[in-house]
Amino acid sequence: MRLNSYFRTPSVTLNLIIVNVLFYLVQTLLPFGNEMSWKLALYSSHSHHFHVYQLIIYMFLHGGTTHLFFNMFGLWMFGRQLEYDLGARRFLTYYLICGVGAGLIQLLVSHFDPLMWNVPTVGASGAIFGILLAFGVLHPNAMIMLIIPPIPMRAKYFVIIYGVLELLLGVFSTSSSVAHFAHVGGMLWGWLLLRLWRVRRII
Repeated sequence: MRLNSYFRTPSVTLNLIIVNVLFYLVQTLLPFGNEMSWKLALYSSHSHHFHVYQLIIYMFLHGGTTHLFFNMFGLWMFGRQLEYDLGARRFLTYYLICGVGAGLIQLLVSHFDPLMWNVPTVGASGAIFGILLAFGVLHPNAMIMLIIPPIPMRAKYFVIIYGVLELLLGVFSTSSSVAHFAHVGGMLWGWLLLRLWRVRRII
């Protein structure tokens, strides 16, 4: 594969990155950005701040530069191949369903935890975890180089370890600053959607 082909980014992946960056610039640079973030983040159904449209918008908001960078890096790393695998329209459908599905799981969990009723959720992480799951399913033996520790690992093992870790953190972590169940939810909805498409012989 030529170097320029490897770094070429297909249209949906590129536009999703652009939209996320634009939202973050609005959040951080414009006078009403902070207020917009609070109103459009995803809240528990118990909160008077909750609105249904938040299930879409929350995934384009981010809590900081690091949060945005790692989500967009994951989207760029794995989303490009997945968009080639699924096609532009189906890839966008997959991304949005994983993101909304992650939000629904977060709503379900927060419904039973009073400590989360007024804690907003933002970020594309649920959708990104869905993309990671799909990459592991469609390319199980592809090698992924971890950063910490710097060792190579097959995609299928990486996805399993990451998914189990997020589930354990969701169950046992006392911090509400990371929506671990939303991450697991993105993977769950991604797996269900891939299963449906395979049953229908779409992929």
